Amino acid sequence: MSALHLFSPVLATTNLIEVFARCDAVGQVITGGLGVVSIFAWSVMIGKHFELKRLRELNHAFESHLHDQRAVLDLPESFRNKRSIPYADLFSDAVESYWRSAAIEKEKGQTDTRARLEHTENALQRALSRQTLRYESSMIFLATIVTGAPFLGMLGTVWGVMEAFSAVAVQESASIKTLAPGVSAALLTTIAGLLVAIPSVFGYNFLLGKSKQLITELENFASELADRIELESK
Repeated sequence: MSALHLFSPVLATTNLIEVFARCDAVGQVITGGLGVVSIFAWSVMIGKHFELKRLRELNHAFESHLHDQRAVLDLPESFRNKRSIPYADLFSDAVESYWRSAAIEKEKGQTDTRARLEHTENALQRALSRQTLRYESSMIFLATIVTGAPFLGMLGTVWGVMEAFSAVAVQESASIKTLAPGVSAALLTTIAGLLVAIPSVFGYNFLLGKSKQLITELENFASELADRIELESK
C-alpha cells in the first residue's frame, strides 16, 4: 500500500477544511449550522431509540404482572402510581374513572354499569391519545431536518455559485481555474446538507416504524383492559 493511500483520509480532511475556509460568511454559517443540526439529529435519534426500547420493556413487564392478577378493579393503589409506564397510565385512568363513576352513582342512589363502562372507555381513549403523543414526540423535529437540510444545502450552493460568477465578472476571466475554488466551496454546503438529511431520513423511518408498533401494542392493551373491566363489572 502506498503512502498516498495511507494518508488519503488526512488529505481529504485537509482539503475540506481548505474548501470551508474559501467559503464566504454565508456559506460558512450554513455549513456550520448544518453541523450543529446534525449533532442534534443524532442525539434525538439515539435518545429516542433507547426511550422507545425502555418503554416497551416496562410495558411488557407491567402487562405480565397484570395478567397474574385475578381482578383488575380491586388492585391496590400501588398499581396506579406508575404513571411513567404507558400501560400503567392507561390502567390508572381506566380504574379511577370506573370507581369515580361508581361513587357518583352511589350518591344518587343509582346503579348503571353501562355508564361506568362508557366513562372507563372515554378515559382509556384520552390516556391512549396522551401516550401516543409521547411516543411520537421529537418525530416532528426529525421530519423537519429531513425536509429542510437539503434545501439549506441548495441555498448555500446557489449563493456560492452566484458569488463565484460575481467574482468572474469582476476579474473578467471565466477559466476553470478561476471558477473551481468558488464552485467547490459552494458545493460543500450541498454535501453538508446531504450528510445531515440522509442519516436523518433512515433514522426517522426506523423510529416511525417502532413508534407505530408501540402504538398498536398500546391500542391492543387498551382493548384487552376494557374487556377485562367489562367482564368484572357484570
